[in-house]
Amino acid sequence: MKNSSIFKILLLSSSLFCFQPAFAEENVDSIVKDGSFFGEARYRYERVEQDGLTKDANASTVRTNIGFKTGEYRNFQALLEGQLVQNIGASGFNDTVNMKATHPVVADPDNAEINQAWLSWTGLPDTSVKAGRQGINLDNQRFIGTVGWRQNDQTFDSALIKNSTIQDFTLLYGYFWNINRVFGGDHPLGDLDTDTHLFNASYTHYDWMNITGYSYLLDIDSLPNISSKTYGLRLRGDIPIHKSWTLSYTTEIATQDDHALNATNSNEEYVHITPSLKGHGLLLQAGYEELGGNGTSSFQTPLATLHKFNGWADKFLSTPTTGLQDSYARISYTIPNSHEWIDGTKLTAVYHDFEGDTQGDYGSELDLSIGKTFKLPQTISTGTQPFKSISTVLKYADYNADDAPFTDTQKIWFQVGVKF
Repeated sequence: MKNSSIFKILLLSSSLFCFQPAFAEENVDSIVKDGSFFGEARYRYERVEQDGLTKDANASTVRTNIGFKTGEYRNFQALLEGQLVQNIGASGFNDTVNMKATHPVVADPDNAEINQAWLSWTGLPDTSVKAGRQGINLDNQRFIGTVGWRQNDQTFDSALIKNSTIQDFTLLYGYFWNINRVFGGDHPLGDLDTDTHLFNASYTHYDWMNITGYSYLLDIDSLPNISSKTYGLRLRGDIPIHKSWTLSYTTEIATQDDHALNATNSNEEYVHITPSLKGHGLLLQAGYEELGGNGTSSFQTPLATLHKFNGWADKFLSTPTTGLQDSYARISYTIPNSHEWIDGTKLTAVYHDFEGDTQGDYGSELDLSIGKTFKLPQTISTGTQPFKSISTVLKYADYNADDAPFTDTQKIWFQVGVKF
């Protein structure tokens, strides 16, 4: 991370306490008394087998987060969080900075940084202002997200203004001056200087139809060819069809043009349609997502939580120039009211069929997972322990390629984590 960014973030977060002399008559105990420490530890083993590379990847990593969120004082609140990512065992993988090009990529390099450092103010009615380094997840994270699956979060040095004066209507404006990517500060593209503006407005009065409109204007100096202006509309809703069953849907359309120093002269479209049926712990879902491409440029979402979309094998983190059509089906089941050791266990299977938007057959993928969160006893022999639960997940992805340059890839993950 650049020294200037460190200075800006620390100056902004520490400025909360500059208000104390001006309001000496106020009780500032709430800053600490009503504040709270928080954190998490998460271990993951990831194995990758990828055709075309001479070696497999084996990664054993731990991320540790610890932070403090203050109480409110004069409508101000602050948060400071550090994050440490470490390889603790198997190290035969390309972490994007260790130069192990004969291994598949597992984008979890060793990294230590300030993960979040922000100051917020709520002094105006129905309005919040938050500035500093922060994690931001908008809507389903298809355009703006923290990439929570990777060990190092994607965060944004930014300012956000949110207003909800009109009932059921929320308006958000954001400005980003730096993007802290999952690759960490040692990667040449780990920090991106940017001059990015975003607008997001949503109306949620009706359960059967929530409406969101957005505009994202990305101006990224070091990667000008992904600078873009995107305008979109998203509809989602839940429609009860029986006392135990709900029909849900999401429909989204967007258009994207080149912006700022982007010289690709692109003009592409995005479509996503996702109906689903939910009931008795079961989810049945079909989906179709299309990201346009003309053979030279394509619809891109570089600030998204990309692992959530187009297969867990992460073969399409960047949209091919010929675009992408992803037809998929998902089934998941959460075990209810059976036995305390298996209650809440979630099993998921997803099948994807990938094609180019203008040409090409990209292959298919099968994704499988099983996850369970266990509640922990509130006390141990030495007294109260801080962890309330432990979460585990086992995932598998099997991508079968058709056209070059894509290659068959299998991935398996085991993850366990605790939060306090």
